[in-house]
Amino acid sequence: MSERLEDLSGPVTGEVVLGRRLDWSGRARYDLGNPRRLASMYETVLREATGSEDLELWLDGPTLLRLWAGLVLPPQVRLAWEAKHPALADARRAAA
Repeated sequence: MSERLEDLSGPVTGEVVLGRRLDWSGRARYDLGNPRRLASMYETVLREATGSEDLELWLDGPTLLRLWAGLVLPPQVRLAWEAKHPALADARRAAA
């Protein structure tokens, strides 16, 4: 998990393709201009990343904060991220 949300500076526009290690679904191509595909990519990366390098490569801090409340994540992933980054918990509470 990244130490600071500011360290996350992944792509915010265009199309990206996640490697098989992160996404073996057969739909590893994500159009970041499509809100559903953007959220899906963030969910996949948050679930499957094996280190901070994956997170820093694919996620963008401000975008993660904006999407956080609507992402479908396993409870343990959500709780771990919110414990490390209280701004995410604040964003989720504000959206409720």
